This record gives sequence, C-alpha cells and structure tokens, in this order.
Amino acid sequence: MENIRNFCIIAHIDHGKSTLADRLLEMTGALTERQMQNQVLDDMDLERERGITIKSHAIRMDYLNNGINYKLNLIDTPGHVDFSYEVSRAIAACEGALLVIDATQGIQAQTISNLYLALDHNLEIIPVMNKMDSDSAMPDEVEDQIVDLIGCKPEEIIRASARTGMGIEEILHAIITRIPAPKGDPEAPLQALIFDSLFNQFRGVIAYFRIFNGTLNRNDYVKFAQTDKEYHADEIGVLRLTQSPVESLSAGDVGYIISGIKTAKEIKVGDTITHVTNPCKTAIEGFKNVKPMVFAGIYPTDSDDYEDLRASIEKLQLNDASLSFEPESSAALGFGFRCGFLGLLHMEIVQERLDREFDMDIINTVPNVMYKVHTTKGEEFEVHNPSGMPDVTQIDYVEEPYILAQIISKSEYTGGIMTLCMDKRGTLLNQVYLTQDRVELNFELPLGEIVFDFYDKLKSISKGYASFDYHISGYKEAALAKLDILLNGDPVDALSTLIHRDNAYDFGRRMCEKLKELIPRQQYDVAIQAAIGSKIISRETVKAVRKDVTAKCYGGDITRKRKLLEKQKKGKKRMRQVGNVEVPQSAFLAVLKLD
Repeated sequence: MENIRNFCIIAHIDHGKSTLADRLLEMTGALTERQMQNQVLDDMDLERERGITIKSHAIRMDYLNNGINYKLNLIDTPGHVDFSYEVSRAIAACEGALLVIDATQGIQAQTISNLYLALDHNLEIIPVMNKMDSDSAMPDEVEDQIVDLIGCKPEEIIRASARTGMGIEEILHAIITRIPAPKGDPEAPLQALIFDSLFNQFRGVIAYFRIFNGTLNRNDYVKFAQTDKEYHADEIGVLRLTQSPVESLSAGDVGYIISGIKTAKEIKVGDTITHVTNPCKTAIEGFKNVKPMVFAGIYPTDSDDYEDLRASIEKLQLNDASLSFEPESSAALGFGFRCGFLGLLHMEIVQERLDREFDMDIINTVPNVMYKVHTTKGEEFEVHNPSGMPDVTQIDYVEEPYILAQIISKSEYTGGIMTLCMDKRGTLLNQVYLTQDRVELNFELPLGEIVFDFYDKLKSISKGYASFDYHISGYKEAALAKLDILLNGDPVDALSTLIHRDNAYDFGRRMCEKLKELIPRQQYDVAIQAAIGSKIISRETVKAVRKDVTAKCYGGDITRKRKLLEKQKKGKKRMRQVGNVEVPQSAFLAVLKLD
C-alpha cells in the first residue's frame, strides 16, 4: 500500500486536463506509440467532437522512482457543471488531486466549485499552471490568483505545459511525495466503493471500484450493500488502457469486477461491495441518489420502438448514473419517458448518445424544472410535467427552485451580464474584483429562467470569456401560469409550459408566430392559440389551401357562385371535425430555440 497513489485531475473546461493525462500516460510508459492519440482517455466520438470530457475514466500507471515501483491510479473527471456528480464520485475514491489552471485564462468558476468539492473530502491539492508555452500566458498574475484561492506558497505551484511535456516529471514527483498513500487494513472485512459502471453486451455489467478495506479475490462470493444482491466475482482486474485481469486486489487498489449482472437496476454507483460470509459493519458514506434539475419527455418517433427505447435508456443509465427516467404517456406523442437531467448540456448529450450508440429516433418535449405545488387543502406535491398541474382553483401557491449562480468574467462585460441576469428575474448578491480586470458576480436566479438559452446568451455577451457555475439554493413562492397551446381548440400537451405570469403573454405570442411558420397548410383553416386557463392570450391562423370552386361558373346570378361556396364551406367544416393536425418534430425543437 505504501507504493500506491490514487489521484484525480480537476479543472475547468478546456484548461488542458485530457492533454495532461496523455503526457502522464506517455511518461510512465502506460501507452505504446501505436496506442497514442490525442485525448486518449476521451474515447467517445462525442467527447472528441465537442472537446469536452463527459465520462470520468480510470487508468493505472506504473512509475519507477529511485528503484521503487509506484502504482499510480488516475481517475479522470469531466469539467462541465452538468457532470459535477461524476466529479464527486471520482473525488471520493482519491487521496489527492491535481488542480490544473490555464496560465492564459486564470481561475474559472468551475475550477472553484470542483476545488471546494475536493477540499470537503480532505484531498491533498497540487496546483499546476498549464499552457506555460503559450504566448498569451500570464504566469505571475495567475500565480497570485492561485495563492489567494488555496493559500499555498508560490514555490508549490508547478509550471507546466501539457503540449510540450514541460514540468511533467515534476508533477509525477509531486504525486509521489505530496499525495499520501491510501490508508486501510487488508485483513479487515471487504469494503469497496463503486464509482462507475458500464454495460458490455457480452459480459453484462462491469463495475469500477476502489477498495478501502479488505482483500478481494477472484471467484469470491460478494454482495452489494444497497441492492442486497449476491454474486460470484467471475473476473477482477486493474484498469490499464484495456482491462487486465488479476487474481487478487487489496486495500488501496482501484479495479473492476465482472460478475455476470444482466440487469442495469441491480447496480448503483456509490454502492459498497462486501463479502457475503464476512460483511463490513457499515457501508461507505457520502453518496446520494442524484437529484435531477431539468425534466423533458423523450418519445420514440415510431410507437413500436417503445420497448427498445426503454432498454436503451436503462443501458445508458448504467454509464451515466445521474440520468433518471419514468414512463409517461402523451395524447400528442403516445408512450414515452419523462427523463430527469442535471442540466441542458446533460440533456443534449443523452439525446445524442441515444441516437449514436443505440440508433434511436426520438422526439423530445420542451424542458422544464420541478415545481412544488401547495393546494388549498394544505397538501404539497412535486410537478415535473406541466400536464400534471392541478386546476387553478385548487392551487394555493406554487414554489419554484432558485439557484446561486457564480459568474467570473472580464470587467468590461459586467453591464451586459447584469442586464441579462436582471431580465431573468435575478438578484445581485455581491460583486468581487479578483484582479483589476476580472470580476466575480454572484446572483440568485430562478432555475426555470436559465433552462432555455441563458448559457448561450452569457457566452455571446462576454465573447466567450464568462464562466458560469451554479448550485441549488432552495425554493421560493412564484407567480406561475400554465401556458397551453391549442390547435383548433385541442391542447397539445407536449407544448405546454409553466412560465412566470409577466413573461407569459410575450412567450405565447412568439410561440404562436413560430408554429404558424412550421405547421403545414391543411384543407381548412388551422387556429393556433395560446391560453392560460380559459383565457386566450394570442392567436394565429394557418390559412387553408383552397381550390377555386367558382372558376367554372361564368356569368349568371351571384347566387350561383354563393351556392358553390356554401357547398365547399360545408365540406371544409366536415373535414375539420374528422381531421387532426400533425405537429412536425421541427416545431418541438423550434420552441427550444425561441430567441
């Protein structure tokens, strides 16, 4: 155990975390030249295209120093705010962390929030200033920021460049000398923490774990504490670039276990593995079921694919513990699932992965957040879907979730950012100048207001410089209204939204105008209306495609023309009674992109 080091890398998006991991793997000989490629741990196409880490990864490296062979377990973490649960699991399995900060950009919001997460778990922090080879690097300025943030000495900060390999040797030396070896008793009852899992169609569920106490051998009879299921450990091993089986793992080790689990529900990330015969007395603490923040309906485009979609979401949930779902049905879209996500990027990634990895064609409804409804009878319940709102007469008041938002930006964009947050019903809590031209703004905002396009607007106002991080602060009473969209008098439940009364009229009008462009013309007039309760607040009409029935009528009395028009009118009326208006998929997507 003296020679094991478990560590993770925490950083903001695009601060060079994946490239630094590449250099560490190269330097320790964990990769051959043939296996080497940029961002080798980002093995999903989606991660490479977007340049972000979505999944946390784990890999073992061997490093020889002064004749001693050290085992270094790197547990890579994502950097985006929506994947903070992944980060918390990785941190719980480590004793130390490399805090990577871009020398050209300085400290960003996500860096601070992940750092606090690491400090809560008492991790040893090694600050690394990356991208020192860049012409726009500001080493002295960023060094002052780091010293202010974590209170270390300037000489403790390692200056490095992941691209050129500068400072990598120094980082490896710091990992060995500064990060403590894992504590634990190999002779105690087995106590191992599951920090990730994935599904293999040939082997079943593969769980990644870190052992805190005890020893695990191949073919041991083990059980999972939360689900109370028992299995034989068919194969255990360590995580190199590929999985490499071993006979035994003990306290401090990070590895994987394959035990022929076929159903996704039987494994929970954060669960504790222990022996059936000699179980540990307590499970490992600090893990919780993740609370989703944004909800949206996912429906198959073909209703026959419903069961395939269920299987796909279950397999995806194994690899992404923060996704939750439950079945629901909609009059407009048939049977589907109500899914909970941590944020909008998380939602986008899940939809993209369903399409790529499972080849599912899906329709998704307007995203919304969870509200607490208090009825006149004194009951309280949660509403995830606008169609679940009770009648207006039964509602006493509604509470919506609020967030504490932390925005770090250049000071020249402060005015634009404040205007944006005020427009979203935000309250400025405080404003701190970190340096002469960098400012930190703290706002209290309703979560429902940032679900749509807040992040995109923030980036465009600040020319991409602002960084944004948030956490939930609680619930507050709000004047909310349920906005329904009616087509020919029939509500389309998939387009219903819960919105603040002040914004309802404007939003309803824009939705009607957008739908008028997107809904194809029928043989009869289609009325598109936005309504709150029984009050219509906006209306647009898609004009009918008409045939000129009076063309053959030349001359004669006006009553001849009128007779033909009346006959056409009756036909249109009958058609409207039996016809229904199809809402194209582009209409559901357009609602998300309303400016």
